[in-house]
Amino acid sequence: MPSLKDLRNRIAATKATQKITKAMQMVAASKLRRAQAAAEAARPYSERMQRTLGNIAASVQNNPEGPRLLAGTGRDQVHLLLVCTGERGLCGPFNSAIVRLARDRANQLLAEGKTIKILCVGRKGYDQLKRLFEDEIIDVIDLRAVRQIRFENAHEIGQRVISLYEQGAFDVCTLFYSRFKSVIAQIPTAQQIVPAVFEGAAANGPAPVYEYEPDEEQILAELLPLNISVQVFKALLENAASFYGAQMTAMDNATRNAGEMIRKQTLKYNRTRQAMITKELIEIISGAEAL
Repeated sequence: MPSLKDLRNRIAATKATQKITKAMQMVAASKLRRAQAAAEAARPYSERMQRTLGNIAASVQNNPEGPRLLAGTGRDQVHLLLVCTGERGLCGPFNSAIVRLARDRANQLLAEGKTIKILCVGRKGYDQLKRLFEDEIIDVIDLRAVRQIRFENAHEIGQRVISLYEQGAFDVCTLFYSRFKSVIAQIPTAQQIVPAVFEGAAANGPAPVYEYEPDEEQILAELLPLNISVQVFKALLENAASFYGAQMTAMDNATRNAGEMIRKQTLKYNRTRQAMITKELIEIISGAEAL
């Protein structure tokens, strides 16, 4: 049976941990507001660019000399998985859910005889993926020094993807991230960004006919590379909001669990102390009666 001193130390340690988790919850809550606002502000621009490019691409999709970022390489053998996760932990299943989605896609592609390459954005994703796919990971982009995600950070990643594509390093690139839905719900998402896929561009019948100046090929040649950076930027912002939402929820649960542990430990401490007092009283009474 633990001594009273051991129980007091356990209670003090649990209370100290509870203070830390409570503080982390409050910090995550304060940062979540700004991250959520940034993610929600980026969605209309990203979705509008996708629709606009989808309308333009529909008019040149049968052109064999169209942009390679739209037409593709004509092969489907080498896949690049761009896995965006957090730089820190203590956020529940946030990082693990993204990694699980990427791992399942990687295993599926390998089972089909494809070749995979992995580009990790965030240390936590790399730490988990290297256990199974260390040879397939080509690089890790560390954003721990970045306090606030800016478009320049996403643009550098987008340029890295385009450079690899122009070198013939892969045929298809898929972006993995977590889409923010609410504080308690973050949805792991996979989005193909190379070659570009525009869903729903012609879902409501034939698209209207526009005249472009300059022509469609030149517009796509400039906007398709920009679209990759925009989609990566949106993914990073969604990840930031999802991270703080998941961390806020995880730290709230940890604070509640610590409170429950303190309650149980305090009850055990009081019972042990009462038992020791009762034992001492019995010994005193027994000794008095013996006299």
